[in-house]
Amino acid sequence: MMSPNRVSEDRGSPPHNFRHTPLQIIHIVANFMRIWSIYSMYRYFLQTGASVVLFLFACLAPASVLFLILQKPWKGRPLSNTQVVPSIINGGITALYLVLWGKGLKSCGPVRAILAEYSGAVLGVLSAVLYGRRSHMWKKIGGLIAMLASLYLLSEGWATATYSPFYILTQTVDDSEAQIQTEPGLGLKQMLVPIIAGILSALRRVIARRVSIKNQLKRRLHALTIASATCFMFPIAMWDMIIGSPSESDSNQKLPFSAWAFLSTILFGNIVIFYADSIAEERLHMVFSSPRHLAAAGACIITMEIVYKMDFSLTGFMICCLILGFGIHEATSLERNRKDSIRNSDLSNGEFDNQIQMSPLPT
Repeated sequence: MMSPNRVSEDRGSPPHNFRHTPLQIIHIVANFMRIWSIYSMYRYFLQTGASVVLFLFACLAPASVLFLILQKPWKGRPLSNTQVVPSIINGGITALYLVLWGKGLKSCGPVRAILAEYSGAVLGVLSAVLYGRRSHMWKKIGGLIAMLASLYLLSEGWATATYSPFYILTQTVDDSEAQIQTEPGLGLKQMLVPIIAGILSALRRVIARRVSIKNQLKRRLHALTIASATCFMFPIAMWDMIIGSPSESDSNQKLPFSAWAFLSTILFGNIVIFYADSIAEERLHMVFSSPRHLAAAGACIITMEIVYKMDFSLTGFMICCLILGFGIHEATSLERNRKDSIRNSDLSNGEFDNQIQMSPLPT
């Protein structure tokens, strides 16, 4: 029988979903601002032909300084070599991820570059092959096939109005006269660059999660990782500036400065999104490669595609997102079930402890 105190506490406490609503709003707004910065970056590349590596290095350097000022990894408990060395190596992976992802953004467009980041869920298939149970293998393989099918449809231009088979269904009268930025048709070979970048992005998150257990320690090590990534990217940026391509050297003579493209990438593309994803992972139990995260990003992409008047097919984009979300759901099903079981056991243990504390033994 439940005591009156327990009943009053349950009545007075807000619902679980309602308590997390402000955090969900913060996470959605942060993702929207990050995607907005990606679109501003993409337009800056198209208008100026600027070097991707130089632009990302110019944004990563001040972001690393801000992370070091905010987190102060040199203060507090000293970090061990088993934490510092993997963080430095993770910085090299982060630098390689940024270079490949920037190249993929410039060549494939923002929709393909953003959705290709979720290809890191293939690490779940790899973990199932190495450590998982054979009974769940078919789910992982089915999820992998669904993700590859979605990325193939994206490479064929299903999310663009020019190459989408659903263009006739979504075409309006003013589409022929509207000034729409058409995107080139690609193949799966061109999509390999952002796909590899997405796998590297997932790998750096896994390493950061394995090295740091506590949240505060994770933020301090992330500051070291970004500083290390800046150091790794510096020689690549200098080499790109010295060598460069003929088109980029001609355009560099008269490059306009876009304050919003730089500031939004520094603030929202590096700093704010890290804290928002950390809050979502710690409080909302929402990792990056999850269907819920994909749904939030998809809504932001639809908004930005309409605002920037891009070559966009809503029907084709929704089909690609649904297939990709299904693939992610199946590829991460085993890990999700483990997390849910651990969380439920923790809740049950907490309720059992509360019941013990409510009925103490007489002294």
